[in-house]
Amino acid sequence: MAAKKTVKVRRVGSPIRRESWQRATLLGLGLKRANQVVELEDTPAVQGMIKRVHHLVEVVK
Repeated sequence: MAAKKTVKVRRVGSPIRRESWQRATLLGLGLKRANQVVELEDTPAVQGMIKRVHHLVEVVK
């Protein structure tokens, strides 16, 4: 059985003065603090969330 692919995401931008849906998306990704890195399963839903807040996060290698 193959291992599931993952993606690491770091929060680099602040949700202050952003739309509420952008704040909710960051929380949905599990990003609560600045420079926090989380490892998530690489699914289409997660990729869509990253795309919506691409200006607030970066994908870590």
